[in-house]
Amino acid sequence: MNVDERFNLVKSVGEEIITESELKELISKNKKFTAYDGFEPSGVLHIAQGLMRAINVNKFTKAGAKFKLLVADWHAAANNKYNGDLDVIKKVGDYFVEVWKASGMDLDNVEFVYVSDLVKNPEYWKLVLKISMNSTLNRMIRCCQIMGRCESEALKASQILYPCMQCADIFHLGVDVCQLGMDQRKVNVLARELAESLGYKKPVAVHTHMLAGLGKPPGEELKGVERAIAMKMSKSKPETAIFMLDSEKEVNEKISKAYCPEKEIKENPVIEYCKYIIFEKYPELKIERPQKFGGDVVFSSYEELAKEYSKGKIHPLDLKKSVSFYINEMMSPVRKHFEKNKKAKELYEFVQSQKITR
Repeated sequence: MNVDERFNLVKSVGEEIITESELKELISKNKKFTAYDGFEPSGVLHIAQGLMRAINVNKFTKAGAKFKLLVADWHAAANNKYNGDLDVIKKVGDYFVEVWKASGMDLDNVEFVYVSDLVKNPEYWKLVLKISMNSTLNRMIRCCQIMGRCESEALKASQILYPCMQCADIFHLGVDVCQLGMDQRKVNVLARELAESLGYKKPVAVHTHMLAGLGKPPGEELKGVERAIAMKMSKSKPETAIFMLDSEKEVNEKISKAYCPEKEIKENPVIEYCKYIIFEKYPELKIERPQKFGGDVVFSSYEELAKEYSKGKIHPLDLKKSVSFYINEMMSPVRKHFEKNKKAKELYEFVQSQKITR
């Protein structure tokens, strides 16, 4: 792949890139570069964290990235998940890794890193201290969005420390690109602002789209990133989320009840899954229907599907059935892995037995 092809591949992952010129320069000067994303081990993974994560990681590795997937176990403890029990959190992180291994990732170019290993190095904590000395308490509170908190909450001291730790992750790992969701942009901007004064390279930030849950969007009072956060697939709303180990029946039932207004493309989760998941994996999408309703139809691009759907030529029920089929096909290897692999199965059972604290 030439520079433009590699750049466009990475660009296709980002809903926002800070900045495109820096990304282009990075790729043009380096055949190989390093990118990372981090996840707080908590609960079971849904398809935004599983299927979509694998798709985006593979785009990066194809473009020349060595990708580091950070299991942020200490961050989860700081955020009071599982009452801060690091032994439980670490096992949940192990379950995350098992899902990712079975989800179709390019494992030859992916490294799984645990924060519990990073914190053993005193230099990590020197970084955390330096970051805290070069920021303000108000700035840390504004960053609380990255851990699913709002500024009005009564935060624990450990949660104030969280953004400093996430910023330290970026510098300590030595990454060129931070590839996280739009809800993580505040800490990536903080890292960019502090990087040079602390003696580190300024990371490029590639912020991905946050895949929507299956429910109806909120009212118009929410705008921008806050609206996207409210709409995103969430473990706290299990009836509107598709989890990586949901059965075929569960997937079909959830999608059958999904918000999917006729002729509407904007903020339609079923259409969104076609764009961000199905057409990223398959060259075409087939919709099967009786001859009296027009017979089977095949689309070779998302744009073609969206155009026909917006005209009312595709019924929501027919689209839902097709999307259910493809999502189930993509989830099938993960289900099989957890059925046949004893370690994976035991980890999943363990995660299900644990109660997540808020």
